[in-house]
Amino acid sequence: QVQLVESGGGLVQPGGSLRLSCAASGRFFSISYMHWYRQAPGKQRELVAHITSGGSTNYADSVKGRFTISRDNTKNTVSLQMNSLKPEDTAVYYCNAQFLVGSGGCAYWGQGTQVTVSS
Repeated sequence: QVQLVESGGGLVQPGGSLRLSCAASGRFFSISYMHWYRQAPGKQRELVAHITSGGSTNYADSVKGRFTISRDNTKNTVSLQMNSLKPEDTAVYYCNAQFLVGSGGCAYWGQGTQVTVSS
């Protein structure tokens, strides 16, 4: 069984910063892609940032220059540093990763962590 557990969400004022972390555990051979998604109330889930096993990254236009995704392959973790936060960044943030397990490739989701940007 593979698990992804997020942490680091909370309430922050506009212009502030938060760092989200996601830790993978369980039985798997490797992790290829790791992503952060978010879902605001009444909106579809959207991809925020993406990082490959080699460290190549990609970001949604709305967060470029403010958010940074990183991963530690030795600890099976992925992080999202969020700076200059805006009220429109308020959402539940989800970690997602593609694992190589015994039966092949499989994607898993974390349970989500709430980020609220408000004064």
